[in-house]
Amino acid sequence: MPIIPNASLARLRAGQLSIGFGAHHLRTVATPALAKAAGYDWLFIDMEHGAFSIQEATQLCLAALPVGIAPIVRVCTDALDEGTRALDNGAQGIVVPHVDTPELARRVAAAFRFPPVGHRSWGGPVASHGFVPPAHDIAQKEINREVLVIAMIETQQALSNLDAIAATPGIDVLFVGTSDLTADMGIAGQIGHERVVAAYAALVAACKRHGKHAGVGGVYDDVWAPKYVQMGARFILGGSDQQFLFSAASARAAFLNALK
Repeated sequence: MPIIPNASLARLRAGQLSIGFGAHHLRTVATPALAKAAGYDWLFIDMEHGAFSIQEATQLCLAALPVGIAPIVRVCTDALDEGTRALDNGAQGIVVPHVDTPELARRVAAAFRFPPVGHRSWGGPVASHGFVPPAHDIAQKEINREVLVIAMIETQQALSNLDAIAATPGIDVLFVGTSDLTADMGIAGQIGHERVVAAYAALVAACKRHGKHAGVGGVYDDVWAPKYVQMGARFILGGSDQQFLFSAASARAAFLNALK
């Protein structure tokens, strides 16, 4: 059957914003449908900081595919094997944190692309084609085209290697982890600091030079998020389930407690 299109990647290729819903606590298979109904383009399934098993993560991936929201899984830096298992079982993208060097960027890209682009292993029918793929060579070309490979930029070392990381074939998005970046800079939490603004400007420029997409994570306010979007970022993490639940629930509780 035809490959299931990657809704996030389609929006990026069209020059549009692609907005992510972060999942840290929600494990119900209703989560992707709820995120889609709320207006999001991709589901950020966090296996780095969230306590997801690969089983739980891939159940969310499989539930996301039919509703048209792209399931994207963040793995730990040294757990690329979990990324390939997630891709085999429904994920349409992988986020790798702390990609500080071009050497690691090349290793990440190769892990998640089939030959001749990379060395991802073919393990039989995969979820991307509804478990009924075409011939191997056709399926692998289609999957290479539809998978998002996302490198997180979270340190000053990564900033010093921006151009080489952005030039890496097979990397699609350079995604700023603003919280960790500010901590590494010694200005923890200062998301609008001039050094952070300069970092975003440099990253957007590197992405434009090399045909990649710039991403924003860890910026959830109404001041700096628009500024980084205006600078050229298009892959945007909108927030997490915990933030969304706490914000709406606390606002409602305050309203009800104020009734007389």
